[in-house]
Amino acid sequence: MMAPLRTPTDLGEKATKDISAALNLVLADVYAIYLKTKNFHWHMSGTHFRDLHLLLDEQADQIFAMTDHLAERVRKVGGTTLRSIGHVARLQRISDNDADFVTPEDMLSELHQDNRALTAALREAHDVCDEHHDIASASLIEVWIDETEKRSWFLYEATRHFHS
Repeated sequence: MMAPLRTPTDLGEKATKDISAALNLVLADVYAIYLKTKNFHWHMSGTHFRDLHLLLDEQADQIFAMTDHLAERVRKVGGTTLRSIGHVARLQRISDNDADFVTPEDMLSELHQDNRALTAALREAHDVCDEHHDIASASLIEVWIDETEKRSWFLYEATRHFHS
């Protein structure tokens, strides 16, 4: 029988548990928002199709780039991470959207709100990392907060043409 995965760390058992849990919640949300962003990218329509299609593709790439770093941080601090789509579904706090049709305006608005929720989740995870003096995870999270706020800003600005 194989021994459980335990990466040695100086953070301690409680820190490993708390940080892993916080980062895995964020990771589940990141996968959910990634797939929703790709879904909306694939199903974009309308007058501004090209610009919005490309915007969502760029944002999806940026979101997906977070996943490996998040999972590897969990492993580096001694934890284990997500293992399946089912595991993501059990943890995600970002709602799926399986509608047959979503207007471009609603897509952008929904993704704007989802990115704002992700920013809040990242801040919560940052607090957990600060509590346990996990400077490396906190540092990565700070960059992701900035990137997520930028996505929120772009999504918000992109909806303004619907109201003019």
